[in-house]
Amino acid sequence: MAPHTLHHLDQKISTLMHTWGPTALRLSLGVIFIWFGILKPLGLSPAEPLVLATVDWLPLLTPPTWLHVIGWWEVTIGVTFLFRRTLRIAIALLALQMAGTLMPLAILPAVTFQPDRYPYAPTIEGQYIIKNLLIISAALVVGGTLRKTP
Repeated sequence: MAPHTLHHLDQKISTLMHTWGPTALRLSLGVIFIWFGILKPLGLSPAEPLVLATVDWLPLLTPPTWLHVIGWWEVTIGVTFLFRRTLRIAIALLALQMAGTLMPLAILPAVTFQPDRYPYAPTIEGQYIIKNLLIISAALVVGGTLRKTP
């Protein structure tokens, strides 16, 4: 292929990604939060033991009740990510949720890091939590589209 043809193809692909990327990211966040969130109140979440251990100290509700609250909170985040009109709500709810999601790294290091390898060698639970940095970054990208016309 000639260099100008490759440049033209690259430009078309880049334009396609710029056009559809934020929408795909927004919808992906919605689906993931709905899917993972609904597993908690249904008793099907593999994260349940980690969530229960994290909220064990919280007042007002029992850990199983907190698990349900967190699950429905995540479903709400997901639903609000599905619509541009509710993105600000989604991002606000996500910011609050992420504070809690990252908590086990500090309060449960024996669960989130390999023995004698804190803070550089996470367990699978620690990796599960650390990947939320990607979710935070994705929300920043999606939030950056709020002032643009659809």
